[in-house]
Amino acid sequence: MSVTTTDSPGEAAAVPVEPSPGKSLLREIIETILLTVVIYFAVNFATGRFRIEGSSMEPSMHPNQYVLVDKISYMLGEPQRGDVVVFNYPLATERDFIKRVIGLPGETVTIDGGVVTIDGQPLEERYISAPPMYANTWTLGSDEYFVLGDNRNSSSDSHSWGPLNRQYLIGRAIFVYWPPTLWGLVPHYTYAGSP
Repeated sequence: MSVTTTDSPGEAAAVPVEPSPGKSLLREIIETILLTVVIYFAVNFATGRFRIEGSSMEPSMHPNQYVLVDKISYMLGEPQRGDVVVFNYPLATERDFIKRVIGLPGETVTIDGGVVTIDGQPLEERYISAPPMYANTWTLGSDEYFVLGDNRNSSSDSHSWGPLNRQYLIGRAIFVYWPPTLWGLVPHYTYAGSP
């Protein structure tokens, strides 16, 4: 809004001048478009969307569920044991996988007799579909994580292709948004009394 002053002998007056309606509407449209673009890029920077393929995370998660992924958490902090994470598959980076973090950097993960142990301490895993039918031991490097599907015997994960380097992590799965009947938080797990 601008102000016009008129001088007459002995008195001054201030008269507001309104912008033309066309300029005001155009400005509001431009501001709305710019705000929409900024919000769009901010949301895409902070989050991602992922569709679950296959049964490797059953019974916790199911094929064709859509998941919202938090990409900021691991920029500010470290993945924790029990986190459900989305990452680029290290053997073919055009594919993304979803698995659960089991082993953390520097730890030794052993799977034997259907039990997962971390540095010799067994994990209590109520969320798996069945105990793993394979055995091996892996020692993780300073930037490596051991990730497994909850459907241990039907999952391509660290037991078959090795530890996951942190550089491949996309983010932490946080919310199932499709189908509507299964809306809710992604089931992460905290291991009380575990290493």
